[in-house]
Amino acid sequence: MDDIFIKKVRAAAIAGWWTVLIAYCVLLIQWFAYLLTTTTTQPSIIIWLWGTTITWPEMRSLWLWAMVVYKIVLATMIFVVIWLTLWARRLAKK
Repeated sequence: MDDIFIKKVRAAAIAGWWTVLIAYCVLLIQWFAYLLTTTTTQPSIIIWLWGTTITWPEMRSLWLWAMVVYKIVLATMIFVVIWLTLWARRLAKK
């Protein structure tokens, strides 16, 4: 196999792992933000930012659904990066 192609696949796998790490950090930050804004206090500025027609139960539901979708996308990214990593290893062996 061409050495340049192997290096590009390996670089894509490394970039993918960094992307997964950053995406997971974003997930943790927004989870802490969710906990701070919805469980302890209910600041009125949050409702104002989302729009005055939304209620706290609707906001919690939307936020949780957004986290579910984000986690599904993150899981898909992890599977792709694992595949890239294994493929890069296999190419290097041949």
